[in-house]
Amino acid sequence: MAHAAPTPRAFPAADHDHAQCVRAALDAVERVCDARGVRLTALRRRVLELVWQGHRPVGAYDVLDALSQERGRVAPPTVYRALDFLLHHGFIHRIERLNAYIGCPHPGTEHVGHFLICRHCGTAAEVADARTDRAIAREAAAVGFAVERETVEISGTCPGCRPEEPAPSEPANGRHG
Repeated sequence: MAHAAPTPRAFPAADHDHAQCVRAALDAVERVCDARGVRLTALRRRVLELVWQGHRPVGAYDVLDALSQERGRVAPPTVYRALDFLLHHGFIHRIERLNAYIGCPHPGTEHVGHFLICRHCGTAAEVADARTDRAIAREAAAVGFAVERETVEISGTCPGCRPEEPAPSEPANGRHG
């Protein structure tokens, strides 16, 4: 299995083509499914599309509500089975503290996702870096801790929500002379 390369741009530019983003994610997942000999059913594909709708984590009941609007009543276990399939194959990740899911930009690769979550707008981005993974493993081993599952979730402010930095000639407090 291939290893994920560091993510060059974690947060999408404001003018990025999100429809293309979703198409690329779905195409990548379909290729991985074909290579592994597993089925991406119409329901699993639709759940994946709903998770990829935005760059924000989405809850299982949000997916359930969207599917119910499209298809009539959908039982919660149906959605959870689809989410479990997508999780198991590494096509999505679970954001633990939000009890929500986000699409994986590196499907089919062996990696641990670390998540940057904007506390203002809810946008989240996955970053994967082998150096960080090794540092966590090294520190855990140093204290005799056996890591079973690793999730790193970092809250902060995304580029879109950060106030513009003052120009270099302006004082940081905005006052002059």
